[in-house]
Amino acid sequence: MTRVCIVGDPEVDLRRELLSRETSREALSTYDLAAPFENSVAVETVSLGAAVSLLNDLNWYLVRFADEALVLEPSISEDEWLSRDLATKVRDGNLPPEETDVYCKVYGLVDGELVEPLYVQRQDGELPAYDLRDVEETVVVRVSADEFR
Repeated sequence: MTRVCIVGDPEVDLRRELLSRETSREALSTYDLAAPFENSVAVETVSLGAAVSLLNDLNWYLVRFADEALVLEPSISEDEWLSRDLATKVRDGNLPPEETDVYCKVYGLVDGELVEPLYVQRQDGELPAYDLRDVEETVVVRVSADEFR
């Protein structure tokens, strides 16, 4: 199963905004909603294509209420998320899955909240350590070259 996670703008209650509007509520109605991070909404979809399609359906709301839209595709990585842009490039066949791990945005995780992303490039298969502040753990999001710039 492919997981989609939408992380809300800190100023907005993302779950309330998504469920209070008919179109987004209907788009999410067939899914079990979860919240892996503070102010987030996550669902399990059947494929990478379904994940990207769901994000496209919710685009109006993402632009207004979200900071991030992430996709976790187990066939690419069990624990590193893909940005929406990168997931779209893979789905469309514009980037092979094995070439998605070069550029990353690493978030610190403090009390369930994603904090201060650090943009890093994988060197010899390794990511530099997150050093912006002390954190409980980190969350890696693979990004496209365009997003990295």
